Amino acid sequence: MKGCMKIIKSISEMQSFSRKARSSGDAIGFVPTMGYLHEGHMSLAREARAKNAKTVISIFVNPAQFGPSEDFAAYPRDMEGDLEKCESARVDAVFVPDVREMYPEGFSTHVDVVAATDVMEGIRRPGHFRGVATVVLKLFNIVMPARAYFGRKDYQQTVVIRRMARDLNLDAEVVVMPTVREPDGLAMSSRNAYLSGPERAAAPVIYRALLEAEKLYGGGERSAAALALGVRKVLGEEPMIETEYAEVSDTETLAPLKQVTAGAVLAVAARIGKTRLIDNILL
Repeated sequence: MKGCMKIIKSISEMQSFSRKARSSGDAIGFVPTMGYLHEGHMSLAREARAKNAKTVISIFVNPAQFGPSEDFAAYPRDMEGDLEKCESARVDAVFVPDVREMYPEGFSTHVDVVAATDVMEGIRRPGHFRGVATVVLKLFNIVMPARAYFGRKDYQQTVVIRRMARDLNLDAEVVVMPTVREPDGLAMSSRNAYLSGPERAAAPVIYRALLEAEKLYGGGERSAAALALGVRKVLGEEPMIETEYAEVSDTETLAPLKQVTAGAVLAVAARIGKTRLIDNILL
């Protein structure tokens, strides 16, 4: 117990907390995170608190969504600071399970959401969304939220989770909130902590590139190739940036578009040194 905020480590205790809340008619607003919390996470927590009787945040660095050459071991962690932020946001409970609690010996069940995972991040990070969908389904079953809150920065992830929730008839509303940005436009991300001083100074070019596409779109450009090229040109002006992709896709299915006829999402992935950042804008 930290103040009046409960810190819960076991699945059974979390389920007990959730059942008690539901039996009292208290809706739970849930924010699943991998920790190293920033203002983006806390904006979700505040929205959850405003719209629900109880607010739960989970902090769990999920090994199942990291590839063998990715940064699981190095992923930034700050449990003490995270708990202080949760308490300041008046979160009711923080669920901090151990890996062995979430994936006990013999664990062999996984969730695959097809189609929406066959593009963008799904191509570059094989197995990533399988790990995301599996852990989110487990967390939904454990926390039993009425509403779960996610940030739009991870746009493809929100599409995958919404599809899973619809297809599996999950009793939770998936709420997607706007991306929270630094004053210079860089999307807030726990991985921003990896950036050196010069890399951090270069990183806002990603958002400037997206704004260039928005400007082109506002000027009447509807060719997906031209919009993506506009993004790549701006990114190419920064020598520290290595562009992985700039893709224009349908907002619901993430199918690649040739022409933007009724709105779209333009998503970008880029590397700055050893750090990989993603961002997007809705056209």
